[in-house]
Amino acid sequence: MTSPGPTVSVIVPNYNHADSLPLTLPALLAQTHAATEIIFVDDHSTDDSLRVARSLGVPVLSTPRNSGPSVARNIGAARARGEILLFVDSDVQVPPDTVERVVRLLRDDPDAGAICGTLDDTPLVRDSLVQECRCLQAHYWRISALGDVSFLFSALCAMPARVFAELGPFHEGLRQTEEVEYGERLSARYPIRLTDAIHGRHRDDHLLWPLLRKVFHRCRLRMPLYARRRRAAQGFETAARMWGSVTAFLATLALPLPLLLGPVGLAPSLALAVAFVASDAGMYRFVLRRRGPGLLLVFLGVQWLLNLAIAGGAAAGAVQWLTSRSFRGLYDGGPQPRRVPA
Repeated sequence: MTSPGPTVSVIVPNYNHADSLPLTLPALLAQTHAATEIIFVDDHSTDDSLRVARSLGVPVLSTPRNSGPSVARNIGAARARGEILLFVDSDVQVPPDTVERVVRLLRDDPDAGAICGTLDDTPLVRDSLVQECRCLQAHYWRISALGDVSFLFSALCAMPARVFAELGPFHEGLRQTEEVEYGERLSARYPIRLTDAIHGRHRDDHLLWPLLRKVFHRCRLRMPLYARRRRAAQGFETAARMWGSVTAFLATLALPLPLLLGPVGLAPSLALAVAFVASDAGMYRFVLRRRGPGLLLVFLGVQWLLNLAIAGGAAAGAVQWLTSRSFRGLYDGGPQPRRVPA
């Protein structure tokens, strides 16, 4: 391994991913461009993460209590000595040339505030069909948004340490959506590049109900930020995909119509179902090409439920925003970027 050029600190926040660490940490230790250090920050896991990380030869930092990924990332960044900070979630396995590619990308693009990577369409561990569907969606949404984004894809991203020092730490009051808030702060000053030149295999949620619950709450918690800026994030949050959630919700409401109106009641449901598929037709064609019609049917069902969770989260967040002053101020009080002399 060689390590010419700038120094790189790899920061790995972790919470209860002991089963993934034997795959993810050795990949970081086997890089063609050796990282200056790997900083593993365990957020008070209740599984065997500490023992596994130490057995693999990785030094461990621990939070005094479970505090969320913002705190773990900030602890890692505060200890980092590298000129580049590379954040890699503990359930993401990267190829051996990832650090080398990060160094080259930031060297060739000195204006970039951050470089974010994509997630592969195949899970790190193939636990369930739900996970297969989730990884396909996450992969397609990212490759369809390559370029400048306003959303920090924090599962796999790198930035110059000087930029992190200027922007300040992740908002520690946010246990979820912290990457959205940080991306807004960062993209106001520097471009955030989303590229498939760096990528990794992710062990995503494999159980349906926890996945739906997570999507619901993440969407709910984003509403104060969206209301403040009056737009969605630049990138994969397209207007068509938002309409996809609306049509999934309306089509579900229309399901009883055939029972009430007879055959004529099928028309609204069918029209809304067609609109739902059309809202992200490229993704469904992609899944059909990659996995065939059998998985596509499962994928459509999972996407339908995910879009219902998105619509429900948005509705709940809108009501909460209208009725709760503290919810409207959810993103207040975060770190302020340091002034940089002109």
